[in-house]
Amino acid sequence: MRRLLAGLIGMACLFALNSAVAQGVLREIRVEGNQRIEGDTVRSYMSISAGDLIDRDKIDRSLKALFGTSLFADVNIRQEADILVVRVVENPVINRIAFEGNRRFESKLIEPEIQLRPRVVYTRTRVQGDVQRILQMYRRNGRVAATVEPKIIQLPQNRVDLVFEINEGEKTGIRRINFVGNRRFDDKALRDLILTRETRWYRFLTTDDIYDPDRLTVDRERLRKFYLSKGHADFRVVSAIAELTPDRESFFLTFAIEEGDVYRFGKVELSNEIRNLHTPFVESLMRMKSGDIYNADEVENTIQDMTTEIAGLGLAFVDVTTEVKRDRENRKIDITYKVVEGPRIYVERIDITGNVRTLDKVIRREFRVVEGDAFNAARLRRSRQRIQSLGFFDKVDIKTEPGSAPDKTIVAVDVKERSTGELSIGIGVSTSDGVLSDVSIRERNFLGKGQDVKLGYALSTRRREATFAFLEPYFLDKNLTAGFDLMDRELDLQAQSSYDVHTKRARVRFGHAHTEYLSQLYIYTLQSDTIENVGSDASRFIKRVKGSTTTSEYGTRLTYDRRDDRINPTEGYMAMLGVDYAGVGGEVNYVRLSLDYSYYYPYSDDVTLVANAGSGFIQGLGEDVRISNRFLLGGNSLRGFRSGGVGPRDLQTRDTLGGNLIYTVSGESRFPIGLPKELGVQGRYFIDAGSLSKVDETGTGIGDTASMRVGTGFGLTWATPLGPLAIDYGRAVVKENFDRTENFRINFGTRF
Repeated sequence: MRRLLAGLIGMACLFALNSAVAQGVLREIRVEGNQRIEGDTVRSYMSISAGDLIDRDKIDRSLKALFGTSLFADVNIRQEADILVVRVVENPVINRIAFEGNRRFESKLIEPEIQLRPRVVYTRTRVQGDVQRILQMYRRNGRVAATVEPKIIQLPQNRVDLVFEINEGEKTGIRRINFVGNRRFDDKALRDLILTRETRWYRFLTTDDIYDPDRLTVDRERLRKFYLSKGHADFRVVSAIAELTPDRESFFLTFAIEEGDVYRFGKVELSNEIRNLHTPFVESLMRMKSGDIYNADEVENTIQDMTTEIAGLGLAFVDVTTEVKRDRENRKIDITYKVVEGPRIYVERIDITGNVRTLDKVIRREFRVVEGDAFNAARLRRSRQRIQSLGFFDKVDIKTEPGSAPDKTIVAVDVKERSTGELSIGIGVSTSDGVLSDVSIRERNFLGKGQDVKLGYALSTRRREATFAFLEPYFLDKNLTAGFDLMDRELDLQAQSSYDVHTKRARVRFGHAHTEYLSQLYIYTLQSDTIENVGSDASRFIKRVKGSTTTSEYGTRLTYDRRDDRINPTEGYMAMLGVDYAGVGGEVNYVRLSLDYSYYYPYSDDVTLVANAGSGFIQGLGEDVRISNRFLLGGNSLRGFRSGGVGPRDLQTRDTLGGNLIYTVSGESRFPIGLPKELGVQGRYFIDAGSLSKVDETGTGIGDTASMRVGTGFGLTWATPLGPLAIDYGRAVVKENFDRTENFRINFGTRF
């Protein structure tokens, strides 16, 4: 047996030796056809080398590896005795890339979308990939019929120019948007909800009526969030299909949805596992109660409120989650908010990218957390809001990444800057100023430091004004605002008071925030007022104050602002208290108090109710209050009455004298009037009330009463492509016989 086994092993060894001899040893790898690429480079990609046994598997792998480099258009390997001859045809190198036929997109906008670049190897696969990327770019812009044909121009030394010939085609609009499966909300309500719009002639300045698959994804999410906020916890979008019409000119969009049943909140409870946290305080933050219609937005807002308020108590490591139990039979959802101790994670560092012009510190100072703080998701969301509200960036993305240890995290901020410089020229018309025009230069991020600088000039039928303003939002790198402004203004008041006033003003402002919502501003104003061009038939009280005076005024404003948006608020409130004192320096002595309050209530998704109240009082210190320092009432502040049409008046000349005591109250309802939302036309119904009284002058011939005046009416606001247009029709329903009234009021302006 042993002899037999030894014999078999010997025969196997002999067979292997003979096979190796038959294959031979590779003596040389010869490369042919290469022009730019060195032979050694070609050999480095191969699986077989000189000195190896000739192996067909290795040769096949070498062939595939050379093709995989994308350096060669063709590769051929043949064996000549103990030599491998590798014949290659190199792919050309791109010398230049050009685009032809692109009118809608400049070449510099297309270049970042493609992957090929000059001095990169040309391959058909890469070219076809770039063709698809360019087509996708045009499709996002609504040009589904666009075509792209790549062409090459042969050059010496195996180089080529690559030209993409583009036929952009016409924009592909949305002919119709349909919804299938909706029972509670009709098609019109859902069309108003989504971003995509049907093509109409008046949408020529927007692209919302152009097919965009990315926008379609956003629309699906908007539908989902809307239904979840209305109690449809089982809602889902089954499909969103875009069908191209046979003429390839437009799309039919169809959203197939399943609304599901309406759920209500069942048990709403709190599970608090933090010993030092007062449970009733946390319960007061819950926005819903048992029996209310289920609203997913309210649940998320409650979590955010709890996280923010608890963190404000100094409890940094707290995690708020929800436990949801769905009772499909009774259509109820039980919510349990669980407040537990979260993982102890700290912010290791904050990395900022994308800011080419804006300094890092401008972004860092808006963060509600700093390096070394306990990680807080709610404060991080607030930080993003503050950075976005600067107006310096088109995009603000904040992500967290693992730190150098399990209890550390890195906050990565990526921003995309926008232009912050403005050169604006305006024209318009208003009831107060007549025909007007203005030009201004403004930089809201001066030198990338976040400073605001503005130089402007305005001219109208009744007003000439030149201004210069500067604002530093973080003075001395502290949470202090500081700024100043200069103004030179000439105002024609002949129509209401028979005089002109020329004002020169220099103002300095300092402010700081007490809390996230409470702020205070300190103001010093040095102002010169010259009452001139007093008519011969003007009131004797106006003739008496003709001439110039200098005012040195110190003031402060305390503001508490909880509005959801400072420019176009729809929810929340704001209160402001103002105190001004003139008397240290200058020729005028008085003290002035003012109080203003605004409240915004979203009655429905489309209707906003607004309430405003204001009051003011000015008292001369040892002297009468000059007419240029008094309050005026009417016009925009009390619709149905002319500017300065309410308050003390010389009954003989009808000149407005102004008053020392003022109060106003107004209510307004803002609502759609049935036109498409994107037209930007909104209706308004208003009722204004107020009074102006307490003039210092005494004697006969003065109309001065503290009786309330009331004006009511309706108006339209149109956000036109050329600027905002506001038209009001008001009637003075409660008035005095010496008041001056008006019915129509119009304001229109544009910038370009």
